[in-house]
Amino acid sequence: MALVHRASPKRLPKLFGFAKRSIRNLRFPGESPDCSSSPTLAYGIHVFHCPDAVGIVAKLSESIASRGGNILAANVFVPENKDVFYSRSEFIFDPVKWTRSQMNEDFSKLSQMYAAHRSVVRVPDQDPKYKIGVLASKQDHCLIDLLHQWQDGKLPLDIACVISNHERGPNTGVCRFLERHGIPYHYLHTTKENKREEEILELVQDTDFLVLARYMQAFDAGVKLIGATTHFVTQELDAGPIIEQMVVARVSHRDNLQSFVQKSENLEKQCLSRSIKSYCELRVLPYEDNKTVVF
Repeated sequence: MALVHRASPKRLPKLFGFAKRSIRNLRFPGESPDCSSSPTLAYGIHVFHCPDAVGIVAKLSESIASRGGNILAANVFVPENKDVFYSRSEFIFDPVKWTRSQMNEDFSKLSQMYAAHRSVVRVPDQDPKYKIGVLASKQDHCLIDLLHQWQDGKLPLDIACVISNHERGPNTGVCRFLERHGIPYHYLHTTKENKREEEILELVQDTDFLVLARYMQAFDAGVKLIGATTHFVTQELDAGPIIEQMVVARVSHRDNLQSFVQKSENLEKQCLSRSIKSYCELRVLPYEDNKTVVF
């Protein structure tokens, strides 16, 4: 399973690598991100990547507090001997006193002050949902789980289209679901000589990122643990930076092929769902040497 960061009309998006990290968590007293008890408050997320310097955390806190905001949690990562700084902050604020445009301006000033490589702020209740394109192959389990979680409102995104290199009839469960919810389905027959990349790019040009709801797998005798991995897509197969790994299902000689596959598919669905949520919540940041920082 894999995610593609930002669809490009010119070329297939690049994807990223394995997350080797040491994160130190800073916790601040505050309310829960659920602001339903205080309807005037909104919830925001800010991620920051810049050269390391003294006082960055203080300035970030001051920027939020000066507008009446309250930090709920802050995660900071400073790689050893790398002279770079990463942070992810969650905060609540009064949108009347701190408008979205003013917030962008405030964080932009911080970016200029610290020559930031990346500064992203997101207010889920005010900002548009991420729009994704889903690329699926023959196996349906990850695709079906993704669609059901989307239907139940468990994924903060909108599905623009589903594209597959395997044809599904109009009476299949997947196609009936997509038709019922007005999600376009495109079957593109591909070969080694023609991957139909230009057509795919045309179909997903207005999406924020792509989800590849399948991955290569092998069911070999003798293993004791099975797992699943999601990662960003790169030119090299299954070599992109890892977003999520799950190795929690134990198998034994009592398992047959059917039970082995079932356990594996359950892990795959959970792993993909976690990765999509993490990406939408700005918990995954690109890191040098083809790695990721996962907060």
